[in-house]
Amino acid sequence: MTSRGLIHHIDLTVTDVARSAPFYDAVLSFMGYRRWQEDEHGIDWEHAGTPDLLPTIGIFNASEEGRAQKHNRYAPGLHHMAWNAESREDVETLYGLLLEIGAAILDPPTDYPEYGPGYYAVFFADPDGLKLEYVFEPR
Repeated sequence: MTSRGLIHHIDLTVTDVARSAPFYDAVLSFMGYRRWQEDEHGIDWEHAGTPDLLPTIGIFNASEEGRAQKHNRYAPGLHHMAWNAESREDVETLYGLLLEIGAAILDPPTDYPEYGPGYYAVFFADPDGLKLEYVFEPR
């Protein structure tokens, strides 16, 4: 298998790293990530379950002018990001964690046959309204 074209890292801009960190700690640690580095600019998590620890996901503070803008997933930029789940039960387990931490649920776990046979997902948002998805799709 080649690694050509696979995601290496994703960096997200948030209004306040300190406010977003507990959300990303909970969600990413559930998915097998661990904090890798942290400095005055932001935090990076690496995927502890892969041989090369990739992909990494980082959050960084928005600029002053950027903080005044609300995220619009229909403007140029990120629409949403999705992670693979291992099973339907895995989706349900993350959903329970999301409820526990008070995350914004956009759509609770359900089947989405329009996206493919067996497609089962939960859609949620981070503290800045970035749309995120956890999906199980049998292969």
